[in-house]
Amino acid sequence: MWSLCCVLQSKTKTNINIIQLHIPMKKHNFSAGPCILPQEVFKEASEAILDFNNSGLSIIEISHRSKDFVDVMEEARHLVLELLGLEGKGYKALFLQGGASMQFLMTAYNLLETKAGYLNTGSWSDKAIKEAKLFGEVVEVASSKDANYNFIPKGYDIPKDLDYLHLTSNNTIFGTQIKDFPEVSVPLVCDMSSDIFSRTMDFSKFDLIYAGAQKNMGPSGTTLVVVKEDLLGKVSRKIPSMLDYQVHISKASMFNTPPVFAVYTSMLTLRWLKNNGGIAAIEELNEKKANLIYSEIDVNPLFNGFAEKEDRSMMNATFTLANGDLKETFDAMWKEAGINGVNGHRSVGGYRASMYNAMTLDSVAVLVDVMGDLERKA
Repeated sequence: MWSLCCVLQSKTKTNINIIQLHIPMKKHNFSAGPCILPQEVFKEASEAILDFNNSGLSIIEISHRSKDFVDVMEEARHLVLELLGLEGKGYKALFLQGGASMQFLMTAYNLLETKAGYLNTGSWSDKAIKEAKLFGEVVEVASSKDANYNFIPKGYDIPKDLDYLHLTSNNTIFGTQIKDFPEVSVPLVCDMSSDIFSRTMDFSKFDLIYAGAQKNMGPSGTTLVVVKEDLLGKVSRKIPSMLDYQVHISKASMFNTPPVFAVYTSMLTLRWLKNNGGIAAIEELNEKKANLIYSEIDVNPLFNGFAEKEDRSMMNATFTLANGDLKETFDAMWKEAGINGVNGHRSVGGYRASMYNAMTLDSVAVLVDVMGDLERKA
């Protein structure tokens, strides 16, 4: 917890006006997104809003064609491939717009010629299926919808004649996460919006990955796409320029004016991740945070976990109160502790603690202490 006081000076011919801004104490932000980012990233990004690279210009007013910003875009794209271990393996990294929701459409537009397979594990995969059906046959290879998405299906058969198989690696609303990805003979597409850069794996298993920035990478406004270039150009339909991955690759993510600030802040976050040991180091911290809160959920009789234990997400812990009469008391307690954003998604209710990369173990401990205090008072 910290407080900050900023002083801004505005000069005129005759005087200097001093404006003092009082910023409230920083809260423990468990919001599912837009979400917490590293404090040093916030600091550097805020300084760049006033003066970027000592240019006398703000990051949000410089030309996106200027060398300063082209360097930002190139570093961001390079860091993505470096951190994922995909350098020199035929992949391109793109920073686009429209969120993961646009990627529901773009993946099918670019890849679906005849038939695609989808694993339906949550609200977002359900929406992706809806968009894909506009372009061809969609096979739901498995679904946990009938169980309100509280588990990840396993042991399903994957047709060999698919144009691609689409997965959602982590489900923010329901708190489930794929732990073991299937071995496939078809191109593998994955929506990693809520757990990108959070755990080690062989990312070369995937032919296309997409992720909204606003969970583990930056502010809302840009979407990362990592695609194997030889996957593209195989559908017979004409693709509008703005929806064509090949067009964006040819223009190095600069086909249209990019979301400059979102890309810059994402670059800072990727740089922070690299400087702090990369994905392997952050995975170790993420496991500690998840173990801490799930241990409390399992031993505290006042709380019930939502997701099946073997499929619990490291990023989003979902739980409910065993006794709804305690809701008012619990809500008052976590708010008093400076906690924000733990209410569950409006479609499922309960509680959700989102513990993305920048979340500290200390903040998780604060929430766990509140949960323990509730048990002692009940």
